[in-house]
Order: sequence, then structure tokens, then C-alpha cells
Amino acid sequence: MGQNFLPDTVDQTLLFPPSLHDWLPENHLARFVVDVVSELDLSAIYKSYQEKDGRGQAAYSPEMMVRLLLYGYANGVYSSRKIEKRTFEDLAFRFLSGDQHPDHATLAEFRKRHLEALAGLFTQALLLCAEAGLVKLGHVAIDGTKIKANASKHKAMSYKRMSETEARLQQEVEALMAAAERTDAGEDAQHGKDLRGDELPEELSRRESRLKKIREAKLALEQAAKEQAECKREETEQKLAERAEEEQRTGKKNRGRKPKPCDPEQARPDDTEQRNFTDPESRIMPDSGNKGAFVQGYNAQIAVDSASQVIVAAEVTQETNDKKQLLPMIAQIAINLDRKPEQVSADTGYFSEANVTDEHVQDIDLFVATDRDKHSGMVETSSDPPPPDASPKQTMRSKLRSEAGRAVYKMRKAIVEPVFGHIKEQRGFRRFSLRGKQNVSREWKLVCAVSNLLKLFRAGWVLEMA
Repeated sequence: MGQNFLPDTVDQTLLFPPSLHDWLPENHLARFVVDVVSELDLSAIYKSYQEKDGRGQAAYSPEMMVRLLLYGYANGVYSSRKIEKRTFEDLAFRFLSGDQHPDHATLAEFRKRHLEALAGLFTQALLLCAEAGLVKLGHVAIDGTKIKANASKHKAMSYKRMSETEARLQQEVEALMAAAERTDAGEDAQHGKDLRGDELPEELSRRESRLKKIREAKLALEQAAKEQAECKREETEQKLAERAEEEQRTGKKNRGRKPKPCDPEQARPDDTEQRNFTDPESRIMPDSGNKGAFVQGYNAQIAVDSASQVIVAAEVTQETNDKKQLLPMIAQIAINLDRKPEQVSADTGYFSEANVTDEHVQDIDLFVATDRDKHSGMVETSSDPPPPDASPKQTMRSKLRSEAGRAVYKMRKAIVEPVFGHIKEQRGFRRFSLRGKQNVSREWKLVCAVSNLLKLFRAGWVLEMA
């Protein structure tokens, strides 16, 4: 008995034009992206096209380009070349592009040109999540992670090596200049003075350009050292004020030496201080995921709402630690949602007495660790109230050791760390595509906007729109 087969139609010409909407199931993420982009305000992008006279080749639709970028970032496809390739090979990308195929240069230029507007989609996506009831601002957890810059750490040079290289290059340039002058004098004597002789030898030009870059990097490090010394001076003055206040409150003189304010004008970079030539605004930072390892990167911050793990604030900093990020992140939450969270938790990297006593957070129930968590996770609880003359640090430590405090604080990791895990592991975002702090900050907000849109998609917002 013969076997029956369905007809093989690979060479069959379609009798009617196919509909793009027949390509994907109804509940596909790509359909959600089409719906949500139609709801976003892209006027900032459209405005840039209105400023032109309309001549030249027609541009791709901004909505289509935004759809491709959002869907790419949602699926871990960040390269413009890979997105271009997907518009040919991936059915969802082809659906989103309307069977058009913008090349990688066009996609990269669109992202670069409209990066500020694309970063603004973070606030719009957050407000959509709030309208859908996914944001409660009952408990918000704040944390940071190190993400690699678009630069190799091997392209950095220490201040000490800069100084040594600068001196060596200066000597080489002077030697080459002297040799050039001797050659010119000899040629003038032989041929006369009609030769131009204004082209620098390639070797001299190369050394002079390297010398210029090194001097610029040295100057930047020296300026950064002065700015850092100014910040340290302010911190020292704050510590001295806190010390004097505590001594007056307790009537006891604190042991140990008083910290001395430093003079910013006398500040000098450490010999080991480094600056990267590819992305000078990136920094060498300890890699929290690999003990003892370092990355050339940035410190990416997020604040996550406990209700549905929606990111309610996002920023990027060059600081290797998080101490100065608590207040700005809380302020950004208030700006984004026009109200403050009821509770905020953060690990010990965010603690300082100035942070927890600042007037802008007095109406927020803070849970900021004063000490590092033990590896065992076992912390002794205590119901004893802090003494009347307790310092802000002692008061916070006592609060976190209470049963209620432990119950709130132990949720911090479960709120914020899975969001980082999804971004870095599932979506594979481990390196910024762009360079410079401003561009990196905007790209991070685009990444976080997509994270929130995925929360909205999984919450069934497509069905609500329908």
C-alpha cells in the first residue's frame, strides 16, 4: 500500500499576496511590540525629520525602526548587523519590518541619532506599567551591577606609565626634530631653499599624536584627582561634624585621629590610576561576579518595585561603589512617578549616615544594611530598641536586626537580583554598544525600558488592549 504525502510546494508561486498577519500566532511578542509602539509618543523622533526640506531618498518609518530595535533588545539581539540579517531570516523580525530590510548602517545611525528619544521610552514604558497596575511603590529595592564598556581594559594606561611614556616620547620627538632640521639644512645647501619640506615624517607624526593623547589623558586624570579630593574634603568635613555632634551628645571624646580635610589643589593621581584611550569615561571596576577580577566598564543602577519587578528608576555612574547613588535613585523615582516609595531597601554599599538622615528621605521607611551579610544568611535578631543616644548607624543596625526589619530586608535580593539576571543572562546584555557616559546611560535606559515592556507583555496587556 502506497504512502500518502502532502504536496511539496516550495516552487509554487503564490496566487494571492500573503498577509503579514498570517505569519505569527495571535499571542506573539512581535504583535505586542507593534501594538505598544503605536501607543508610544515618538514625536521627538518625527520632529527631526520635519526640519529637513523633504528632498533626497525617502527614510524608513520611525515606527518600524523602533519596533526592530525594541524587539531586538528584547531577544538579546543588539548588533545592527544581526538585526539586518534577522529581517531576512527571522519571521518575527520580517513581520515587524513589514518585509523591508534596512541595512546595518541605517539601523546604527538611527539608534545613534535618536538615542536620547529612545532613552525617553523608559519613562513612557514605566507609566504604561503603572497604568496597568504593575507598580505599587510599596517596597522598592535598589542595587547596581558592573557592565563592560565598549572598550578593552588593555587599552588603558596608568598615570605612572603615562608620565614615563610622555618623557620618552618627548625625547624621541626632539631627536627626530633635530634630525629633520639637519636633513633640511643639508638639502637647502645642496638644492637651495625652494623645497616645501612641510610634510612631517610618518615616524615623527605618529609619535607626536601619541604624545598628544597621553598628555590629554594625564590632564584628565589630574583634573579627576582634584574633583575627587574636593568630594573627599566635603565627606571629611561631614564626618568631623558628625563626630563633634556625637561627642556633644554622649559627652565622651571619640578615640582615634580626627580625619584631616585634603587640599584639592595639591591632589595628584595615584600612580596606579588608569585612563582608557578607547572610552575615556569608562573606569576599571571590580567584577562582583568574579572575585578578584576587574572589568573596564560602568556601574549600572536600577530601582525595582516589589509588586511585579518593574524597574522604576535607572542610571549609570562611573563610581565604583554605590554610596552616592541612594539619594539620586530615590529622587529619580519621585520624578518618574510623581511620588515616593513607602519602603526602600539597599545593601551596605549604599549606607552612610548622611544618606539615611537626609531630609528628602525622612518620609520613607529605609532598610539599608550597615554591615555585609554573612555567607550563611543567619543574622541574630533582636527586639531591643536602640539606646536613646544611638547614632544613625546604630539605629539602622537595630532596625534591621528586628524580626520586622529582617522580613523586609531579606526580600531585597529576591526583588532586584532576578531583574539583573534576566537582563544579563537571558537577554545577554553584558557589554554596552556605545561609548561615553551619556550614550551609555541612554542605552541602559533603553535596555530597562524593554525589560518593563516585557513585564507588561507577560501581564497580558495585549489582551487588555484588544
